[in-house]
Amino acid sequence: MSILVVTGTSTDVGKTVVTAALASLALQSGRSVAVLKPAQTGVEPGEPGDLAEIDRLTGGGVTLAELARYPDPLAPDTAARRSGRPLLTIDAVLARARELDAAHDLTLIEGAGGVLVRLGAGNFTVRDVAAELGAPAVLVAAAGLGTLNHCALSVEALAHRGVRCSGLVIGSWPDQPGLAERCNRDDLVSVTGVPLLGSLPAGSGSLGPGEFARVASSELGESRSPVGVDCLP
Repeated sequence: MSILVVTGTSTDVGKTVVTAALASLALQSGRSVAVLKPAQTGVEPGEPGDLAEIDRLTGGGVTLAELARYPDPLAPDTAARRSGRPLLTIDAVLARARELDAAHDLTLIEGAGGVLVRLGAGNFTVRDVAAELGAPAVLVAAAGLGTLNHCALSVEALAHRGVRCSGLVIGSWPDQPGLAERCNRDDLVSVTGVPLLGSLPAGSGSLGPGEFARVASSELGESRSPVGVDCLP
């Protein structure tokens, strides 16, 4: 099994761009890649969501799968109830993940919001998905104040269900980092006990596929395993 879960300390920390960067690294190594987004919120039917952004940033070549979509920009279970649409089930997520895994070298699963955000029926979370699949997780974090606590709590929550956190990625590193950002980057490893795999410069999500691939390789792939970051299964 080559499945990697991408989760975050909260919403808007850069999970989609980091997922695209990991996919780009795998593509550059010659691997086939799938990205599964179990639940997309805040997007109407027919509108581009996170998977469209991943497709654009990687230049295509990635198999994309979305299982549920809800218009309100809320946690998926809340958004589902408000819309009157069916709640997503963990069985559906696990079945699609295993199907993609059987046909690809790497399958990335991008969660919604943070580690313990409820995705659907039975209050399951992306942590439960990772635990059921036996898949490791990458945790995407913010750069500024509060991130040490958020990362420590998230890593602890993953470990509580036996999910290995392969490492942290700062999803948006500012052009002019302040004291808090610089100190956080130095302290994240000691506070959480997991490696800092790298950081993506602010604005990386606006790049074209070629430049994005270079940034992904430079920021996450340099001096690591031949297939990219150490966390890739």
